[in-house]
Amino acid sequence: MSEIGQIIAKVQSLGIRITKEMLTRAGGAGPAEGGALLLQGFPVNVPMQSPFVQDSPYSLSHDSDGTMLCKEGRPLLPAQVTGRPRFYGRSTDQGVPYHHIALLHGTDCLASTVLQTCHYWPTPQRCAFCGIELSLEAKKTIARKSPAQLAEVAAAARELDGVSHVVLTTGTGAPPGSELGHLAACARAVKESSGLPVHAQFMPPPDDEAIPELQDAGVDTVGIHIESFDPKALSRLAPSKAALGLGAFRRAWRQAVELFGPNQVSSFLIAGLGERPESLLEGCRYMADMGVYPFLVPHRPIPGSRLDHELPPSPEAMNRVYAELALILQARGLSAVQSKAGCVRCGACSAIAAWERPPAELICLPARTGSEERAAFAIRCRVFVEEQRLFAESDRDHNDPRSIHLVAIKNGEVVGTVRVYPLQDSPGHWIGGRLAVIRRERASGAGELLVQEAMRTVKRLECTSFTATIQKRNVIWFEKLGWWREGEPFDLLGRPHQLMQADLNLV
Repeated sequence: MSEIGQIIAKVQSLGIRITKEMLTRAGGAGPAEGGALLLQGFPVNVPMQSPFVQDSPYSLSHDSDGTMLCKEGRPLLPAQVTGRPRFYGRSTDQGVPYHHIALLHGTDCLASTVLQTCHYWPTPQRCAFCGIELSLEAKKTIARKSPAQLAEVAAAARELDGVSHVVLTTGTGAPPGSELGHLAACARAVKESSGLPVHAQFMPPPDDEAIPELQDAGVDTVGIHIESFDPKALSRLAPSKAALGLGAFRRAWRQAVELFGPNQVSSFLIAGLGERPESLLEGCRYMADMGVYPFLVPHRPIPGSRLDHELPPSPEAMNRVYAELALILQARGLSAVQSKAGCVRCGACSAIAAWERPPAELICLPARTGSEERAAFAIRCRVFVEEQRLFAESDRDHNDPRSIHLVAIKNGEVVGTVRVYPLQDSPGHWIGGRLAVIRRERASGAGELLVQEAMRTVKRLECTSFTATIQKRNVIWFEKLGWWREGEPFDLLGRPHQLMQADLNLV
């Protein structure tokens, strides 16, 4: 259990009482109200000016020895308050302050909303938790940042403050999708002027050309934020996202993972929107299986937003989900440190980085990209065609297009595979097969992991009967994994085989 992770979750839910001298900001597209500090090396953005913060037991104290985070007036641990960035003191030749163009997030992340207006803001379709136009109304930013302005600020922020990556987000244009060309132009300018890794955030685009355009512009990572996996909560609080449906997000995530790679695509999941508690972990597993990093954050009521009267979720609830999410990330080989740029790399709005465990050396999950699937088919060919000679040229068949192809990955290399697919005209009955592991990894546990993951996968899909036709020489090995024999052995492809069934209660 992560002690520092628990503390971060507590201050992010309850807030920290501060003096007026501490820098804060209000408005913006994300969890914007609050201030930044370092706790045991972790950047943390916490509520500091919402009304509920006055009841928090946490505060900051300052003396000659530095700053301390205190609980009920007693020192808890040292805290380092983020100072005012030096680039904030500069302005463009036209007199626009740099901090109206971009802000420092966390310790080394430059962030900008390139279009500070949103097509949905004046409509009932507006996201109730968002405050994108509040800072514009307060005259703390400008409506449209030009590529040249962002290029100028990014270069200065890197030189003066050691900024190491950039986040570019945007409101939705009119019509939706029209904002992506400007986002790409801004990313290209930032990349050319500073060389910094760039993260871009956007809604699922209306066509398949926008995400490749962002990649061509030099974007390194992307965030496509669904916010909630509870359809009722999403419809109530983010109707424009709900109207797109999960299918639109899945298509965008899949395309983005194919282009940028696993762990370089992320999505916010906001806890505390009235969702079913189990939907948070359902969403985390769903995205992690695809190679999308689920960036779990507590709801931060932004003063002036439609939910400014709400409270964040309890720290106890957050820590329960963080603990489970850490296991999901480990099992899927995802981690914040692998992210090249963006909110996941910054980490200041979530406690998950403090809960993370080192990724497992050997992981098993559904093939996330075309290259992983091709590697799986190549292993099957090597085992079933070249080694065992069960097939003359290829083991591919009509079941492959409707199969889930699981892969075992060790240190980034696909080393094994198995497929599962539903039996037609027999609801609840799934078939497993084509279990294959490269020769040098057959004692590594990859085979066992693939079988167990196959059992877990079909169980989550409401499978009631999971069977497989096993070569007779492997029957005892399968029995040790919780499978039993059905009927007598029979000949298949010139080899003795045995029909077996899995005990899904074991996973």
